[in-house]
Amino acid sequence: MSSARFNKPRPWHEMAATLVDVATGRRPAELVIRNGRWVNVYSGEIIAGTDLAITAGRFAYCGPDASHAIGEGTQVIDAAGRYLVPGLCDAHMHVESGMVTVTEFCRAVIPHGTTSMFIDPHEIANVLGLKGVRLMHDEAMAMPVNVHVQMPSCVPSAPGLETPGATLDEKDVAEAMTWENIIGLGEVMNFPGVSANEPKMVAEIAETMKAGRTVGGHYASPDLGPAFHGYVAGGPEDDHEGTRAEDAIARVRQGMRAMLRLGSAWYDVAEQVKAVTESGLDPRNFILCTDDCHSGTLVEEGHMDRVVRHAIAQGLKPVTAIQMATLNAAQHFKIEREIGSIAPGRLADFLIVSDLAALAIDQVYAHGRLLAEHGRLVAEIEPYPYPAEAKQTVKLGKQLGATDFDIKAPEGANSVRARVIGVIENQAPTRALEMDMPIENGLVAMDGANDVCQIALVERHRATGSVVNALVSGFGYKKPCAMASTVAHDSHHMIVVGTNKADMALAANRLGEVGGGVVLISEGRELALVELPIAGLMSDERAEIAAEKAAKLTAAMREVGCDLNNAYMQHSLLALVVIPELRISDQGLVDVRTFERVELFV
Repeated sequence: MSSARFNKPRPWHEMAATLVDVATGRRPAELVIRNGRWVNVYSGEIIAGTDLAITAGRFAYCGPDASHAIGEGTQVIDAAGRYLVPGLCDAHMHVESGMVTVTEFCRAVIPHGTTSMFIDPHEIANVLGLKGVRLMHDEAMAMPVNVHVQMPSCVPSAPGLETPGATLDEKDVAEAMTWENIIGLGEVMNFPGVSANEPKMVAEIAETMKAGRTVGGHYASPDLGPAFHGYVAGGPEDDHEGTRAEDAIARVRQGMRAMLRLGSAWYDVAEQVKAVTESGLDPRNFILCTDDCHSGTLVEEGHMDRVVRHAIAQGLKPVTAIQMATLNAAQHFKIEREIGSIAPGRLADFLIVSDLAALAIDQVYAHGRLLAEHGRLVAEIEPYPYPAEAKQTVKLGKQLGATDFDIKAPEGANSVRARVIGVIENQAPTRALEMDMPIENGLVAMDGANDVCQIALVERHRATGSVVNALVSGFGYKKPCAMASTVAHDSHHMIVVGTNKADMALAANRLGEVGGGVVLISEGRELALVELPIAGLMSDERAEIAAEKAAKLTAAMREVGCDLNNAYMQHSLLALVVIPELRISDQGLVDVRTFERVELFV
């Protein structure tokens, strides 16, 4: 396997004369693919007997016979009747959720046919601010595929309800809009702020619009009344937070793109795609995405190929599903003249596929270069170094003990009615539950019989030593144990969930020692550890190693009784104070239905 740094193709306008010469036969192509079945996402056809002529990383000719473009130095590949499919696009995603760097994410997903990504690095922004965004922006520029960056919009995601490690404002957005690889504004999660015309949100969206870039959306509410209409009028152009067919229909009717999400733990395609398959809406304004994918999912199950296969299984025609994962995304981000199709002038990003419905990918090309074959990289990507200041970001301020996780009961009480965060498998929202909790020695006791254990948010950006304690239900832990993670969307403090306070303290302190990550402790014994030293969010190891450690973590969670699908991802979102219903932050419990802090005891 070769290892190299990759140069980006020159712009179309600089290469137009060369492309014309190749298309007309006055100059030989560098690469010709013969006898393929062209999946044409513009016309919706599958055109047999198609040849592609490629030069300078772009398509020069797409038609029935490219023999006129073949010269002495032309490489000729026989597609042998296989399908020629545009490279897949992930229209909304967070690299950090994969626990790996941009480089390692690309290494994991290229064999699965992903050649374009639109990443929102608001996780690293919450820890390192604008410097963190710039680090990922520059790394993205060095990739052999197209990794476009959205400038994070909401750091913090819910002002007044959480304290991140850094903040961003409209001045930062204006600066980022001058960077070469910024494609737009990341998901605007503060949807109440947009509807209320909060000055910061108005200004950030205005800066993006002035730059002619796309404004990403995030409307995590079932309310489709005036607040929703105000949000749309404020400028966000897409949304991936819908879970119902009516959500997708409402967004498309208002001129937004409905992004249908299938991540590691979010299964939102099946219901929403009924807007197309049952209600008959035009699919042009529907886009497929992943949002958050765990490294184990990427390595074992796939990426956008997995999403496309799933969409086809829900009743979409294969060409329609592919359009939703290629052209529709490119048009949305105003770069369809670069990516999203197999057509003259576009970047030569394409797949050779032996079975279209199963999306069996034999080869992956990006910019006219073969990058992967039969599920394996054939062109290695060199590791990208992160500076020392991007590490050692876990600052606890003290050694934690079991008593830091005590929840004191009201004086004289034998039981207490408490608010409990209820986990919903395979969905981002939680339930706001109320339960009667037992009291032992003046402290709230965990209730294993009703699947209630303890959750704590440990402040880790400013070394305050602060610990906020609450209750959570739904993980199914059956043994004394605790899991701690410094991936804690969106402010990324540390979340510790456990049935044993001594284990909770051990888990938190362990992450302080290693500089961040995820650890599972049971009865004082470490069952699994995934080190994430870069901002406490990403591994500095190869994707395969991170995935292996993540698999060990999943197995360990099952060992202590948790059988939730991708339970780690559920754990990491328990502090996400922009998705209903009940969440924890460094400032206490937050009822996201009202965007207000609430007390633990009712």
